[in-house]
Amino acid sequence: MRPVDTGAGTGVGARGGAPGPGTEADATFWVDPDSRAARQAAEYRALGRTADATLMDRIAGRAQADWISGSAPEALVRDRTTAAARQGRTAVLVAYYVPNRDCGAYSGGGAPTGEAYRTWVDEFAAGLGDRGTYVIVEPDAVAQVVAGCTRVVAKERYALLAYAVDRFKRQSGARVYLDAGNNSWIPEAWRLVDALKDSGAARADGVALNVSNFQTDAASSTYGKWLSKDLGGKHFVVDTSRNGNGPYTGADSWCNPPGRALGIPPTVRTGAPLIDAYLWIKRPGESDGTCRGGPAAGEWWPSYALELARNAAG
Repeated sequence: MRPVDTGAGTGVGARGGAPGPGTEADATFWVDPDSRAARQAAEYRALGRTADATLMDRIAGRAQADWISGSAPEALVRDRTTAAARQGRTAVLVAYYVPNRDCGAYSGGGAPTGEAYRTWVDEFAAGLGDRGTYVIVEPDAVAQVVAGCTRVVAKERYALLAYAVDRFKRQSGARVYLDAGNNSWIPEAWRLVDALKDSGAARADGVALNVSNFQTDAASSTYGKWLSKDLGGKHFVVDTSRNGNGPYTGADSWCNPPGRALGIPPTVRTGAPLIDAYLWIKRPGESDGTCRGGPAAGEWWPSYALELARNAAG
């Protein structure tokens, strides 16, 4: 989905990588009954492809984040959080509309101006109400600048991110996590610290790691601890949606890499004091971009979804 993740290293997640077939779902987070994976599973069953439908259920039956990336977000945010609240569960939302999003690459776009972005954030927050929600703030936005994106002015972007963090935190049910990239992209965690502070990390509940990437849970945990030490003990969440087999070591390791697998299912039972949750922030089966024969970034790619599920089934 975003061409900035580089990937490195090998191995499976710290807690055994992919979930086994009998792993029970954590009831904390809301599962969308009409997700792309759920519709795909239903289509496979109608075609008599029972084995493929069962594999797809491994994605459809898990909670996944909703990426809010278009204009006028209030109604959609309200819809998702209300649906979750009615089931006594928690929605996971990604705020993804910062100007010059993705530094103009595969997932380029976002608000046309800083003023428009602040308005968008206000509307997003209004949709949250007081319902319990995990909000992941702007994947890549901090790390891109630290990595050298020249399309944005650092001070201006950090101010916009801080506005988003502060505004979302005014909603009583919101847990807010500012994205902090991954251990392969900016290996020296200290390089991110000042930028994260300028972007409101001190007022957030913590940071989000490994979004849309494939780094192991062990690597993300170590990285998160380094950041936490320099951020006053902040907690973090980790995207485990596709890291069951760890990162790919070949070329273009960030973009639809082969041989990957689903990781630990979403849960708040992490067994680690600083890790608030393992989440499926990237929606498994949605393309990273038009590499390796994939569709456009964010588009549904059922064959890739099946591969992720199949590789996790052992």
